Amino acid sequence: MATMIKPLEDRILIQPLEAVQTTASGLVIPDTAKEKPQEGKVIATGPGRIDDKGNRIPLDVAEGDVVIFSKYGGTEVKYDGQEYLLLNARDILAVVSK
Repeated sequence: MATMIKPLEDRILIQPLEAVQTTASGLVIPDTAKEKPQEGKVIATGPGRIDDKGNRIPLDVAEGDVVIFSKYGGTEVKYDGQEYLLLNARDILAVVSK
């Protein structure tokens, strides 16, 4: 997948995964009651931030990783009909291994 958005420094471009739309009993959850998704796929990463000594600190995630991120972190970006989140590395809470 070729992305035209290249994050800078320690920022990460995430494509949020869809939240569950039905309950365990089969009830459909309306859009107004859905929770904001907290899981997404890493689409692109920046090179990492630079510390006080001028050394680049690499990120803990890579393109293709599925991650859990802060519920209200990041900036929502719409590009080419797709919705993305642009997060700082500190907004990533965990990497999901399946």
